[in-house]
Amino acid sequence: MKLSKKAIIVFGPPGSGKGTQAELLAGKFGFFQWENSTIIGRIISQAKKGDFVVIKGKKYYFSEQAKIRRKGLLWDGNFVSYLTKKKIEEIAEEGKGVVLSGSPRTLDEGKALTPLLKKLYGAKNVSVVFLKLTPAATLWRNSHRRECELATHSILYNEETRKLKKCPLDGSKLMSRKDDNPKAIKIRLEEFEKKTAPLLDLFKKQGVKLNIIKGEQSVADVFKDILKAL
Repeated sequence: MKLSKKAIIVFGPPGSGKGTQAELLAGKFGFFQWENSTIIGRIISQAKKGDFVVIKGKKYYFSEQAKIRRKGLLWDGNFVSYLTKKKIEEIAEEGKGVVLSGSPRTLDEGKALTPLLKKLYGAKNVSVVFLKLTPAATLWRNSHRRECELATHSILYNEETRKLKKCPLDGSKLMSRKDDNPKAIKIRLEEFEKKTAPLLDLFKKQGVKLNIIKGEQSVADVFKDILKAL
């Protein structure tokens, strides 16, 4: 199976497997993987004390965005759109397809990013994959999720991996994300329903192809369904 230069948005609630499926798609088709929480999270963590960016005349401090995330809330949409837009334009200029997971997360981000993707890749080459997941599954998956310290590889929790202490991919320490606690997860779910779920209507209005996939299947079965849809 071959895909032309495309922009694919993998979209869904916390713990639906956005990052995993985006990584599989990027690897299969040679696309750039834009994983919102990982890339922007890394940019924020590497920022120096007092660092900020100016967007539309307003200062956005990296330290403030870090505090927002620790509470389980979403980063400011303007801040995320600014960083995302710069990178997506670079990727498209290089002639590469892109798979986005965790972006856009708000209507403001969607209104800024969707027209940009259509402009850079063409409307017929922009697709959305929505991974449908119940709130109960979201809570369980996120509370059991672990990432490696070095490259933030997400390690699937099962009988084979539950006792692992080091990442099987790079050997670094496995740890839980600071925002993967029950209180923060519930807040993130509320944030998703309030701020992110409305993007489904926006995508339809923008004429972007929307594919709804059952997210509670195995990783392999979800991936098979995504490939069929695309």
